[in-house]
Amino acid sequence: MKARPYSAVDVFSADPYRGNPLAVVHGADGLSAEEMQRFATWTNLSETTFLLTPSSPEADYRVRIFSAKEELPFAGHPTLGSAKAWLDAGGSSKFGGTLVQECAAGLIPVRAEGDLLAFEAPPLIRYEPVDEPLTRRIAAVLGIPRDAILAASWLVNGPQWIGVRLSSAQEVLGLEPDPAKAGDLEIGVVGPHESTEETQFEVRAFVGGDPVWEDAVTGSLNAGLAQWLIDTKLATLPYTASQGTLLGRQGRVHVSLRDGGIWIGGHVTSCIEGTVRL
Repeated sequence: MKARPYSAVDVFSADPYRGNPLAVVHGADGLSAEEMQRFATWTNLSETTFLLTPSSPEADYRVRIFSAKEELPFAGHPTLGSAKAWLDAGGSSKFGGTLVQECAAGLIPVRAEGDLLAFEAPPLIRYEPVDEPLTRRIAAVLGIPRDAILAASWLVNGPQWIGVRLSSAQEVLGLEPDPAKAGDLEIGVVGPHESTEETQFEVRAFVGGDPVWEDAVTGSLNAGLAQWLIDTKLATLPYTASQGTLLGRQGRVHVSLRDGGIWIGGHVTSCIEGTVRL
């Protein structure tokens, strides 16, 4: 083992320690996938990332992203958190104002938008309605009648998200899902707030088989939901979604449109800096 720079950041909240934490190992070249997965499982966070030398000349840095159970080709809060950690460690983009992150899903642009960091949502690689048997199964997982689900769609952009739309934020907050019924399903639920609320939508994310069953604030899911809500004319940009409410978090995901692309933004705060022996 050797000492490597380590940091932890809080993503998607302007109030530190009220968003989604991310562990970041810097200078991770030379670590095997097995070693990365073991450490990610040990942190018991929704994701841990490892910063490496890029293999593409078009990238500023490369990242590998691990949940507590598997490697992910892309994830949202790890993208923003890794960018913040890389910048705080002295990184400087060779492309001007936009960072380019290399990950298994490809090259992801990241840039500052005021006091937020934002990434451009990658394209959905599976985007279609969920069949009726699976929709009924999802209703059972969520503990609600089938007719409470207004629509369900695959929203795969790395993680295998299935988006589920309910009629209100209150219904989303009232869910009491059963993880024992979830299997390996990754379910994201969204419902609109009243027009008087600070945020336009409430989001919750459930990851079957993961030790972190409910994810606090989820960039990849919100990216897929944004595409779906815009395409079905249920949302206009910009908007803000809240997530993590029942977990005691104040997650805020800022969704905007720029240069024809959907951008997912949030505050990111550095919380811990040190070393880790790996």
